[in-house]
Amino acid sequence: MQDTSKQYDAVIKTCRDLFINKMTDYGSAWRILRLPSLTDQIFIKAQRIRSLQQNDVRKVDEGEQSEFIGIINYCIMALIQLKKGVVEQPDLEVEEAIKLYDKEVKATKQLMQDKNHDYGEAWRDMRVSSLTDLILQKLLRVKQIEDNSGKTIVSEGIDANYQDMINYAIFAMVHLNEKE
Repeated sequence: MQDTSKQYDAVIKTCRDLFINKMTDYGSAWRILRLPSLTDQIFIKAQRIRSLQQNDVRKVDEGEQSEFIGIINYCIMALIQLKKGVVEQPDLEVEEAIKLYDKEVKATKQLMQDKNHDYGEAWRDMRVSSLTDLILQKLLRVKQIEDNSGKTIVSEGIDANYQDMINYAIFAMVHLNEKE
């Protein structure tokens, strides 16, 4: 599992660097987004990935990797929003946002390591397209939970679904990086 941890960290570094650069450019404007808006942004990215996987012709010169990075970063923003709540005006400086980002990554990576132990790294035998479908399924679950005002009877909450989407997107990035 040591390779997995290093590969995970390498993907997160790419995502984190982009997050920091965007925070520097735009500030924390994303803090005004309600959870359904973030969920919809993630959904758009996942739908585009699925479209790229199914269509031979691409009209925009961006591949799957940039979309998976977007999924990871939007999910981390959503986890932060779940804990801090939505605001009317941007309220985070870059340093505080990075601390919150790192905290969510740490918890999500621990979840991955725990599940990876129990599942024996089964994700390594999965296709990127299957990981994409699982992300889309999680998004549909999150939308339903949001429509139910965040209430579930027996299912895990929204936060666990965002964490799973992060981990699936990272696994997909690892697969794509190994192909290169």
